Amino acid sequence: MLRTSNRWLWHGIFVVIVALSIVGIYQASKQINYNWQWERVTPFLFDTSPKEVIAAGDGSVVINDDGSLVVNFDYDDEPQVVTQYDELFVADSDIVFEGDVLAQSEHWAVGPLILGLWVTLKISIISLFFAVIIGLVAGLMRISNNPVTKNLSFLYVEIIRGTPLLIQIFIVYFFLGTIFDLERFTAGVVALSVFTGAYIAEIIRSGIQSIPPGQMEAARSLGMNYPKAMAYVILPQAFKRTLPPMAGQLITLIKDSSLVSVISITDLTKAGREVISGSFATFEVWFVVAGLYLLLTISLSWVVQRIEKRLASSD
Repeated sequence: MLRTSNRWLWHGIFVVIVALSIVGIYQASKQINYNWQWERVTPFLFDTSPKEVIAAGDGSVVINDDGSLVVNFDYDDEPQVVTQYDELFVADSDIVFEGDVLAQSEHWAVGPLILGLWVTLKISIISLFFAVIIGLVAGLMRISNNPVTKNLSFLYVEIIRGTPLLIQIFIVYFFLGTIFDLERFTAGVVALSVFTGAYIAEIIRSGIQSIPPGQMEAARSLGMNYPKAMAYVILPQAFKRTLPPMAGQLITLIKDSSLVSVISITDLTKAGREVISGSFATFEVWFVVAGLYLLLTISLSWVVQRIEKRLASSD
C-alpha cells in the first residue's frame, strides 16, 4: 500500500508540474500583447468552406427540368453545364457576367498542413528504407576483416557524421542533382538516406559486436557458412538489441526531414511557412506544426514499444 500511495503521490506531483508549466506559458503569452486566433488555422488543416461555382463568361441562364444549370454564352462558345450544387444563386433566364457566382456546393478537402504532413511522412519512410539498406551494408563492412571495405565504411561514417545535414542536402541537390538531373524530392531522399545510413551503420555494428563470439562459433560448428550464420543467428539477436536506438534514429530522421524545405520540398515545415505568409497567424501555425511532428513521433514510439513487448514475450 505504501508503494502504491507513493506512486500516486509522484503522479500527482507530475500533473501539478505540467499544469504549472501550462499556466506559466499562458501567462507569459499574455505579456507579448498577441491576439490568439486559433480558428484561422483550422482551414489549413481541413477546408470545409463551400465551393463556389463561377460563371466562365457572359451569357444567359437556363434551368433544366432535371435541375441542371446551363449558361449559354453570348459568343456561341461551348455552354457551361453545372449538374451538382447545394444552393443556387440564379434563376431561369437570368443574365450573368463572367465571374458571377452561380451556385455553391458543400466542399471538403485536406489543407496544406495535412498535405505537408503527408509529404514529411512519405519522405521519411522512403528515406528510412534506403537508410536501413545502406546502414546494414556499411555496418557489415565495418566489422569485416578486409581492410579495404572496413576503411571505406569508416571513411563514409566519419565524413557523414562530421558534416551538417543541411550542407549535405545542398551538395546533393545543387551538385549531384545537377550532374544526374535529380528532382527535389529524390535529392531530399538521397541526402536523408545517406545521412541516416551512417548512424544506422554504427548502431548495427555495435549490435552485432554485442553478441558473444561464441554464437558465431556455435553456428559455424553446426555447418553454417558465414552469411547464413550472420543472417539466421547473429542479426536476429542484434535486431532485438538495436531496436530502441534504431527507433530513436527514425524519430530523428522525421525531425531532420524538416531541413528539406530549404530545397523547396513542400513538407510540413515549408507548408507552415507558406500558411504563415498568408494568414499571419505565426504562433498558432508553428504550435500546430510542432503538434503534428509530435503526433508522428509519439505514434512511432508507441509502435516500437509494442514491438519490443512482442519480442520480449517471444524470448
